[in-house]
Amino acid sequence: MAVTLTQAGAQRVKTMLEKRGHGIGLRVATKVSGCTGFAYLVDYADEIEEGDQVFESFGVKVIVDAKSLKNIDGMEMDYVKESLLNEGFDFRNPNVKDMCGCGESFSV
Repeated sequence: MAVTLTQAGAQRVKTMLEKRGHGIGLRVATKVSGCTGFAYLVDYADEIEEGDQVFESFGVKVIVDAKSLKNIDGMEMDYVKESLLNEGFDFRNPNVKDMCGCGESFSV
C-alpha cells in the first residue's frame, strides 16, 4: 500500500515548498493524542531518515516513518479549500475506526 496525495494535494505541497525555498517533500506521521488515540502530524521533509518509507504522488515525495505507517497505510490526502477561511488537508484514512467529535484525533 502507500500514503498518497491527490493532484490538488500535491500541487499545494509543491507551492509551499517553492515558497519555503528548500525541502524534499512532505513528512506525514501520527502521534498519541486526543480523546480517541492518534493525531496527524504534517511537516516539510528536509531529509529521509533510516526506516522511513518514501511514496511519490504527482512528483511529490511523501515520507512516513515505520511506526506511523501502520496507522495510515492506504491513506490519501487531499487539499480542500471550502471558503476563504477554511482550507487544509483532508485525510482519507481507511484504517480509522473512530474519530473524536471535533475531528482532531482518531483510533485505528
